[in-house]
Amino acid sequence: MSEQTYISEIDITEKAIKQVLRIKEENNIPAEYGLRISVKGGGCSGLTYQLGFDNQQNEGDTIIEKSGLKLFVDGKSLFYLTGTVLDFSDGLNGKGFIFNNPNAKRTCGCGESFGV
Repeated sequence: MSEQTYISEIDITEKAIKQVLRIKEENNIPAEYGLRISVKGGGCSGLTYQLGFDNQQNEGDTIIEKSGLKLFVDGKSLFYLTGTVLDFSDGLNGKGFIFNNPNAKRTCGCGESFGV
């Protein structure tokens, strides 16, 4: 395992951090687990965002820590996510995580996929 890198190419709002920590607590996910953020091919716009819990740093991962939450991002995903802010909304238009990605040239109506 390589040395951890601490950078801020991706940001996460305090509201999103609180929601992730709440989900971890409700699902009895161990404290050492962080949030893995990735991009995969698919979706109506070409690429989809994926979130999940992980406790393993993979080769090429970037580690970002903020307010007690560790984020894991693989190198390929970081290419598409640099400058992105992960937020959480619980407003009238629905509840969920929102990716404010300046690299997205087009997005689908549901906000789960994007194209560059």
